[in-house]
Amino acid sequence: MKTLQKSALLLSLSLVVLSCNTEKKIELFNGQNLDNWNIVVDSEDGEPKDLFYVEDGVMNTLGDPFGYIRTKESYSSYKLHLEWRWTNEPSNSGVLLNVQGKEMIFPQCVECQLMDGRAGDIVLMGKGTGITIRDSTYTVTSEEHRYLAISKFEESSEKPAGEWNSYDITSKDGDLEIIVNGVLQNIGTGMTLTDGNIALQSEGAPLQFRNIYLQPL
Repeated sequence: MKTLQKSALLLSLSLVVLSCNTEKKIELFNGQNLDNWNIVVDSEDGEPKDLFYVEDGVMNTLGDPFGYIRTKESYSSYKLHLEWRWTNEPSNSGVLLNVQGKEMIFPQCVECQLMDGRAGDIVLMGKGTGITIRDSTYTVTSEEHRYLAISKFEESSEKPAGEWNSYDITSKDGDLEIIVNGVLQNIGTGMTLTDGNIALQSEGAPLQFRNIYLQPL
């Protein structure tokens, strides 16, 4: 009887936790507009309103000029989910985490790569940005060489152009976990950037995003 009662209690607690997680879900993209975001492009190109746009419930980017769309709110300790697909020939893009400072074209941040075939790679941007992966610590030491790429663990788990892919990214207290289509592609600790904005890049080719949300941890 005690075993049954204990099992029932654990099941009840699990349901409560699941319910709380559902209630905490924050929709970053509502499928209707981009009110929660700011568009940033190179100052020479101005700020074209259609670089990112919404159509049929999906966020689209033209890929040209280079730039990104950045949440107006800052976040820390979260699990981020998003889905993406290339509409034509795949090219380059990225999911920027814990974005810092002013709206420069390549801000200080930790990038989860979206370059074709490289989803799951990590790119550190900006002096002082660092992370430890396995037994190695990586740090950007100067603004002159402000980019540092770290390869994913496995072969590409991406789907062909035209098919939807999923990113599940956990950033919590300096720990980072990156899952691409259900495959663990990278995991790190000691991330120096632990909070900031989230951004999606326009960097070379048309790309679509959907189901963008996070759950605070």
